[in-house]
Amino acid sequence: MSRLFLSPPDMGELERKLLLDAFDSNWVAPLGPHVDAFEAELASRVDVPHAAALSSGTAALHLALLVIGVGEGDDVLVSSFTFAASANAITYVRARPVLVDSETASWNIDPDLVAEELDRRAAVGRLPAAVMAVDLYGQCADYERLVESCARYEVPLIEDAAEAIGSTYRNRPAGGFGTIGVFSFNGNKIITCGGGGALVAHDEAYVVRARHLATQARDVAPHYQHSDIGYNYRLSNLLAAVGRGQLQSLPTKVARCRAINHRYREHLGCVDGIDFMPVAPHGDSNNWLTCITVDPSVVGVDRESIRQHLERLDIESRPTWKPMHLQPAFAACPVIGGAVSQRAFELGLCLPSGSSMTDVDVDRVANAVLTRCGAA
Repeated sequence: MSRLFLSPPDMGELERKLLLDAFDSNWVAPLGPHVDAFEAELASRVDVPHAAALSSGTAALHLALLVIGVGEGDDVLVSSFTFAASANAITYVRARPVLVDSETASWNIDPDLVAEELDRRAAVGRLPAAVMAVDLYGQCADYERLVESCARYEVPLIEDAAEAIGSTYRNRPAGGFGTIGVFSFNGNKIITCGGGGALVAHDEAYVVRARHLATQARDVAPHYQHSDIGYNYRLSNLLAAVGRGQLQSLPTKVARCRAINHRYREHLGCVDGIDFMPVAPHGDSNNWLTCITVDPSVVGVDRESIRQHLERLDIESRPTWKPMHLQPAFAACPVIGGAVSQRAFELGLCLPSGSSMTDVDVDRVANAVLTRCGAA
C-alpha cells in the first residue's frame, strides 16, 4: 500500500492551468497579475477588504507585529498550544511571548485567562502590546469574548488563522476578527501555494505598510533608496497562480475534510478512552486535521504506541502541538496556566486528514487504530 501522509497537497487541473499561464507570461518574480488577483479573491473569500500576499504565514505574523508597533521590551499574550511560528514571530521584534493556556471547550487560548491578565496588567500600568490568538487545527478561538476584552483596554488583537481558512465563527469567516488576520498556504495546509501566506486587515493602512516592508521597504525613487529596514516577504506570481486555483476549490476541500472527520468519529467514537478534539458551539471548523486523545488508563495503550503502530503500516500521524511553555526555546517566558494544553499534548494525536483521502484511506487508518487498541 502507498504511504498515507498527514495533510498532503490536493492539486487539480485549474492550478496547473493557472501556473502555466504565469510561466508562459514570463512573469515569475514577486508581484504580478496573479498576485493582485489572488489578494483580491482572498479578501473577498474571507470578507476582509484588504490583503497582502506574502511568502509565508510566519512572514505575515512578523509583519503584523511590526505594523501595529510591537517592539523591543513589549509583551504579547499568545496561545501556548500552537506551532512555534506564533511565538517565534514575537521574538523577531524583540518582544516577549506571554504564554496563555487553552480552554477545555476548544483547545484555543482561554478568553477568561486573557481577560484576567489584561485586568491585572491594567491595574499596574503594564498592558501588553498585543494579544495573538491562534485558530487551532482550523477551529476559531472565542472572538466575541477576546475582542471585548482587548477593546476594553485598546490592545490590538492578531488573529493567527494560519490553519483556519474556510472556517467560521458565528457565521463569519475566520481571519477578520482581529486588528490583523494571518493565513498560511504552506504545503500541508488545507489549501496551498506550495509555500506562502497572507496578511488581511479592515484598515488599509496596515496592509499598505506591510506591503512596503515586504518589498525591502524601497522608497518611491528612480534609484534604490530605503528609509526603513525591509524584508523579502512578497509572494511570487507563480505561487499566487497556484493559490488562485486552490482558493476556488476551498469549499470542496473543506466539505471533504469535514466528511473525513465524521467518518473517523463513526469508527472511533465508540471506543472508551478515545475522544476527539472538542467542538466549540460558536463556529464551524474546516477540520484541517482530525485530532484524537488517547487515555492510556482506559484504552490500555498510549498515544505514542498508536503513532508508532501507524508508522509501521506506512501511515503518518503526529502528536498534537507541544505547548510553547514546554519548549526549551521559551523556558524563560511567563506562563499563565498550562495544565489544559499540556494534557492535550500528552494524550493528543493528529490523524491523516488531507482532502484527497478516500473513504478506503480513512478506513485503513481507523482500522489500524482499532487494531492497536484491541478493539478491531
